[in-house]
Order: sequence, then structure tokens, then C-alpha cells
Amino acid sequence: MPILTLWDDYKMFDSSRAVLDAWLNGVNGGEFESVLGLYDKNAVLLPTFSNRTMASAEAIRGYFEQLGARQGLGVELHESTLRTQHYDDHIQGIMGIYRWRFDVDQEGLSFEARFTMIADLTSATPILHHHSSQVPRDLS
Repeated sequence: MPILTLWDDYKMFDSSRAVLDAWLNGVNGGEFESVLGLYDKNAVLLPTFSNRTMASAEAIRGYFEQLGARQGLGVELHESTLRTQHYDDHIQGIMGIYRWRFDVDQEGLSFEARFTMIADLTSATPILHHHSSQVPRDLS
């Protein structure tokens, strides 16, 4: 009989890209409990559609509950914008641009946003920090 360890209870992530993919799949599948489960209990979220810092599990939950109530919600990654950083053996960052879409007054709208996600790949709740902000319009 194999010996079970703490690591057997959840999926290990081998890269920040795998964490991002799990987050994207959760958002696009409407599986917000899975999305919330990716955030560390001390995670900080600087969200796209709020001017507030979400620095508690309750605040992050409230943000995603409100966002998840939007009809037509989805997010699409711009693959060519992705960059990764390796801070040490298990802390990685991934950044790039994604496009949020959802209905406002029964009209489908989309919002380009740049993001950074920092993940601890040894944790069952890998997202330590997530910053996302709408891409500003160029003034030139």
C-alpha cells in the first residue's frame, strides 16, 4: 500500500503557466470555487474592475462573486504577450495581456488588461499575488 503524503491531496503545478491555465479554465468554466482555491490565504489581488486592494480571502471571494454574476463572462489570453520570471526554485511569475468579456446592459463588451501573477509552485494554493489593470489608451 502506498504511503499518502500531503502532496497527494492536490494537483502540483510545475510552472506559473500551469497555474494561469487553471485560473483561466476556472473563470471560463464558471468554476469560481476552483478559482478561489488557487489563491493563498494571504494573497493580494489588485483586480481589473475595482479600485480596492483585495487582501483577504473574503475580499477576493466577494470580488469574484460579483464578477461571476456577469452574463457572458470569459477571459482570453493573448499568447504572444506572455513572459515568465523565475525568482527561485519554486516561486515564479507570469505576466501578459488578457481580454475580459461580459455583457453590460445586454451588450457584449471586452476589456484588455495587463496582468502579473506570482505563484508558489509548492503550495496547494499557489497564487500569492495577482495584479490586473485595464490597458490604458495611448495618448499619441
